[in-house]
Amino acid sequence: MTNDKPEPSPARPAGSRKTLLAAAAITVVAVAGVAAMAFGGLLKGRPAGDQACEAAVATAKRIAPLIKGEVAALTPATAPLRLPDLAFEDGTGAPKKLSDFRGRTVLLNLWATWCVPCRKEMPALDGLQAKLGSDAFQVVAVNIDTRDPEKPKAFLTEAKLTQLAYFSDQKAKVFQDLKAVGRALGMPTSVLVDGHGCEIATIAGPAEWDSADAVKLIQAITAKAAAGL
Repeated sequence: MTNDKPEPSPARPAGSRKTLLAAAAITVVAVAGVAAMAFGGLLKGRPAGDQACEAAVATAKRIAPLIKGEVAALTPATAPLRLPDLAFEDGTGAPKKLSDFRGRTVLLNLWATWCVPCRKEMPALDGLQAKLGSDAFQVVAVNIDTRDPEKPKAFLTEAKLTQLAYFSDQKAKVFQDLKAVGRALGMPTSVLVDGHGCEIATIAGPAEWDSADAVKLIQAITAKAAAGL
């Protein structure tokens, strides 16, 4: 007769079983720790382990006393936020990204010819670029007209706005990308961005960007950045 019953598995030593249980417990604790760190990072609006934007929050706190007068509507960053790497085109149709401006402070502005406050604000943006535009600072005004691509160019020419480089996104995806992180609630929208692509301050609506208040604010940001502090 043959024995159809499977042979019993050899007993595993008690010490080996305890070792396996201890290893499993350590693994669970490690996974839980990683998950908690990742979740904590998401709650702060940034990837876990990304500390580059902490400096932008410190800058926002430092320049808060200068957010007054013509730029009083700016909201300084209170939590680290790296902006999406927004994609658009320059005046020749060549692709550009926000990351192309790394290393300098940027005033990112979204505008359109159908937006009356935008049109009124453009001369001030042009004036700010004329006063402070350099390797340390640039106004990046991105047009989001979705129909006639020649209309915004004609507007800039007619208004004699010659200091601003022309950037555009005919799909207006830049607006949707900023909206997705809570930084585009209307038009115009402007975000002060540090050299790492992190938010310093945001404003929904126009501002007198070539005013003494705005110039002093930008100078305070760029001077500190140039000093590497």
